[in-house]
Amino acid sequence: MDECEVLTLEVGEGDGGLRIDKWIALALPSLSRSRAAKLIADGKISINEERVSKPSIVAEIGDEVRVELPNLSLPEILPEDIPIKVLYEDGDILVVDKPRGMVVHPAPGHYSGTLVNALLYHIKDLSGINGVLRPGIVHRIDRDTTGSLLVCKNDLAHRSIAEALKEHSIYRSYRAIVHGRIAEDGTVDAPICRSRKDRKKMAVSPDGKRAVTHYRVIENFRDFSYIECVLETGRTHQIRVHMSHIGHPVLGDTVYGSGKSPFATKGQMLHAMELGFKQPRTGVEIRVASPLPEDFQHILSSLM
Repeated sequence: MDECEVLTLEVGEGDGGLRIDKWIALALPSLSRSRAAKLIADGKISINEERVSKPSIVAEIGDEVRVELPNLSLPEILPEDIPIKVLYEDGDILVVDKPRGMVVHPAPGHYSGTLVNALLYHIKDLSGINGVLRPGIVHRIDRDTTGSLLVCKNDLAHRSIAEALKEHSIYRSYRAIVHGRIAEDGTVDAPICRSRKDRKKMAVSPDGKRAVTHYRVIENFRDFSYIECVLETGRTHQIRVHMSHIGHPVLGDTVYGSGKSPFATKGQMLHAMELGFKQPRTGVEIRVASPLPEDFQHILSSLM
């Protein structure tokens, strides 16, 4: 019998709603979608301990996906001595302050220099639910978004936090500088799915999953607004898509805005400021905040 490597992965926030063959191909870059379909046909894929019968079955947030991989050669993900700033840590979890430009986990073209590479060097234990490419990672923020990111040290914590994300019970507050003056506070309740025109982008569409962003105006300037965004749901690129949808794209966003900026900075001005959640083992409420990065503060000062 051929040796078989078994990976147990969890469908994370923002990844639900995809066909299982496509989701596996995205989660495991060394597998093509056709190879994933072949594994399904061979009975090598299960969701929540039930064998998947066809590749069109949809993966939902929180699903546990078991993949049997005969003779798979995954890229080796090595620990790297990359500095990380820890905002909070206990025996089950930690919250790190992700800098701009850092990819959260390995993916095609980014098998080194990621937050995962740094975590493997600095943290002794990480949860294994999401496999060798995403140890400890239960949610993500974009490469050019800064701020608070929750990491799980064990599977108990991972399952608890994943369930809280699924139930929308984790408080997530962002700060953003957006184009234009916003007259008053409001809510964007507009479904989001992958764009049919460009599969690398997300878009507001009636076919999408419900997505809700609450925003509050902190200060208005002549051509820009400084706002707080609180996520009720957590779809991929949600704040960037929603703010662009209402005509106020995030400053510096090259995907959902023009990317043009009068300031000498790179990346969108979007910062994951606060996380509020219950400690997985004790249930104690924890609130962690990340300070605004220097370039964000510099732009705010320039606008005043």
